[in-house]
Amino acid sequence: MLNSFLVWFQSWAGRSAWNDRGVGIAEVAGSNPAPSTPREPRNFESKIFQVIWGLKKSGYSEKTLKGYSKRLKMLVKHANLDKPESVKSFIAGQECWSNAYKEGIVNAYTHYVREYSLSWEKPVYKRSQRLPNVPTTEQVNKIIAHAGRKYALVFSILRDTGLRPIELHRLTLRNMDLEKGIIYPETAKGGSPRALKLKPSTLAMLKEYIVKSISALNAKMFPSTDVISHVFMRIRNRLAERLHEPGLKKFRLYDLRHYFATTLYHKTKDILYVKEQLGHRRLENTLVYTHLIDFKNEEYIVRVAKTVKEACRLVEAGFDYVTEMNGVKLFRKRK
Repeated sequence: MLNSFLVWFQSWAGRSAWNDRGVGIAEVAGSNPAPSTPREPRNFESKIFQVIWGLKKSGYSEKTLKGYSKRLKMLVKHANLDKPESVKSFIAGQECWSNAYKEGIVNAYTHYVREYSLSWEKPVYKRSQRLPNVPTTEQVNKIIAHAGRKYALVFSILRDTGLRPIELHRLTLRNMDLEKGIIYPETAKGGSPRALKLKPSTLAMLKEYIVKSISALNAKMFPSTDVISHVFMRIRNRLAERLHEPGLKKFRLYDLRHYFATTLYHKTKDILYVKEQLGHRRLENTLVYTHLIDFKNEEYIVRVAKTVKEACRLVEAGFDYVTEMNGVKLFRKRK
């Protein structure tokens, strides 16, 4: 575990990093003997390493560590990390940065300040609140249809369950009941545990994928969030250009979670159930979805099923049963 982290950090730094005594990272791990002649630390690499390593020992996730590393690496190019006022002035002067981005930079640097007992008055940047972008069912299905089999499965799971991408990445066979088509994710962000149902079509793709690609019970089944996000953007952009629909480019991978939440709330009108399915601990985080739906101006696609087979197809396509008239069943789906 230690060596894998060190390899990653060296790769991030782009060259060997050194601690304050002039000892290389690999030597800290014990893989090489100490050099006979002490060497000077290169800039702030060793200090940043100590911060990140301390956070890793405190249980921070790899994704969070990489984010902090990236921000500190950027800061060191423009300010003296040992002089908080220098850092504060640099951040304040970036007019093109959003408050949310500045807040992330400040949070990363705060860990540096604490590690080296520096004194600074943490600046406060209040991020502006905005409603999330929510793609339509048609847009989501277009993206899935234009993905290869593996990523069609990935995007379908996110659409069906509202999993966070990091929760999807952590999935193993132990998190699944393939007979019932239920996923029990390892919840991120300290959220509540939950059971999430897959659509039959998605479950069929999942079983095929497992047979061909997965053998170990504890093996992670899907790529990292960065890889999945990159593939999503590539497919999205290519599709936007091919269909001449530039609006597709505004959607992110995480918006599949927003799609799940708004669709679920629209169907159930039960905000507490939506909260449970999203794994939120605070209702305030879920209430945002109530502002995205106008129940007064609903438009539906209506379909008729004369047989059980036709009804099953409509249900699999996302239609909801409404009533039965003149011997046929009526289904509808929001446009």
